Amino acid sequence: MATKRDYYELLGVSRNATPEEIKSAYRKMARKYHPDVNREDENASEKFKEINDAYEVLSDPQKRSAYDTYGHDAFDPTKTGGFGGGFGEGMGGFGDIFDLLFGGGGGGRRARSGPQRGADRELRMDINFEDAVFGLQKEIEVTRVEQCEHCKGNGAEPGTPIKTCSTCQGTGQARTVQSTPFGRFETVRPCTKCGGEGKTIEKPCSECKGTGSTRKTRRIDVRIPAGIDSGSRLRIQGEGEQGFRGGPPGDLFISIGVKPHATFKRDGYTLITTVEVDFVQAALGSEMNIPLLGGASHKLTIPEGTQPGDVITVRSKGIPYLHSHRQGDLKVIIKVTIPKKLSKKQKEMLQSFHNDEKPNKKEKGIIDKMKDAMG
Repeated sequence: MATKRDYYELLGVSRNATPEEIKSAYRKMARKYHPDVNREDENASEKFKEINDAYEVLSDPQKRSAYDTYGHDAFDPTKTGGFGGGFGEGMGGFGDIFDLLFGGGGGGRRARSGPQRGADRELRMDINFEDAVFGLQKEIEVTRVEQCEHCKGNGAEPGTPIKTCSTCQGTGQARTVQSTPFGRFETVRPCTKCGGEGKTIEKPCSECKGTGSTRKTRRIDVRIPAGIDSGSRLRIQGEGEQGFRGGPPGDLFISIGVKPHATFKRDGYTLITTVEVDFVQAALGSEMNIPLLGGASHKLTIPEGTQPGDVITVRSKGIPYLHSHRQGDLKVIIKVTIPKKLSKKQKEMLQSFHNDEKPNKKEKGIIDKMKDAMG
């Protein structure tokens, strides 16, 4: 059995720490290790439980006094006749602690009988390269949990009564009190009879079997903004699972995957393509129409003396910036092709170029000779 760490050490406080210092340290550590926040750490849940146990003891004067005297043995019934069982069980679960840390504000132990926000949904959408660059409007199907229309979400067959729970008297909470050598301790848990609802139904809804919700498939419109890239995540508010007890619905998140293009690539907001020219066009320079993404064309000027691998920049013909009127550039990489077959005249001209030494002032240069040979 693993040895428990010292509670003061877990929270990073001294044994003389004030209640305010303990509470502040707990908030800081719990924010760091809460499973809903630190999802990448597979050990976050265990760390969070340890921190929670430590705070449960050190935040209570009686429990802290017992811990300072006996250490962890104070909560081992085999050694002290005490209560054992762990103090963390009295908490309403990670959700209640999350409310305390991130805006719930209470800190009291309450049953989860109030309105609750619905769960978020996440989908993946793969789109074409052009759609990612120019954007699109797309209709998608989403299957989600919604309120049962037959019972209006209360879980009871219409016309049948809904009664207050006789066990918890409508509070949704079950309280137990234990007497120990160190005092009386109260534990609050959700009522097992009504599941924390505070109400019971005599006849469950015939459509949803008493759950108050059903799964439905709906079609919704999604706008993909121009310039989006693979790995981006869209949020559509209110299109997740329904809330409970009048709570708001969750959100729908769409993870975008972009399919590759045959001739274009992107680097951020820069669009990249390759254009082939022959060695004469590269040497003498030329103009040529190149295709742009989306079907348009652009007249590209190849400078005289262009080398293989040179890059020509075409301004504002790249990827649009997200939610902006700015547009990136197009980078054209020049690939020079060498012919496999030459005519006799072409061979003689190239041989002349090869044998030609530095021309004197009266002789024509090789560029002029090539121009003459090409007519």
